[in-house]
Amino acid sequence: MAGPARAGLFIYAKDLANLAGFYEKLLGLARVRSTEELVILSSPDLQIIVHAMPGHVARETDISSPPAIRDNAAFKFFYTVPSLPEAQAVANSLGGQVLSEQWRGPGFIVRNAVDPEGNIFQLRESAP
Repeated sequence: MAGPARAGLFIYAKDLANLAGFYEKLLGLARVRSTEELVILSSPDLQIIVHAMPGHVARETDISSPPAIRDNAAFKFFYTVPSLPEAQAVANSLGGQVLSEQWRGPGFIVRNAVDPEGNIFQLRESAP
């Protein structure tokens, strides 16, 4: 991707390296920039900026293992993966999870997923 992204997603992380690595591996994103405060991950479809939480916020944020699902957000993003079962195996190996309930939409199957810090998002797989 040349130049700044036209759209993307910004995620605050308590554990920057862990959360950035989770999305990088699960979604197959390229790491295009990394500092002590942020990691920029990118694909032709999406750019994610994972930013370290400010210290006072991080100290007040508890992350459990497995992560407690933070499902009180006003919105969540989705990302299409080649295979939901493969994504589930990767997510599990990286401290996240793909939930079992799934829905069918026009041309896709979708399941909710949770990252290692409890943020909920959706994974989609193309379907005929």
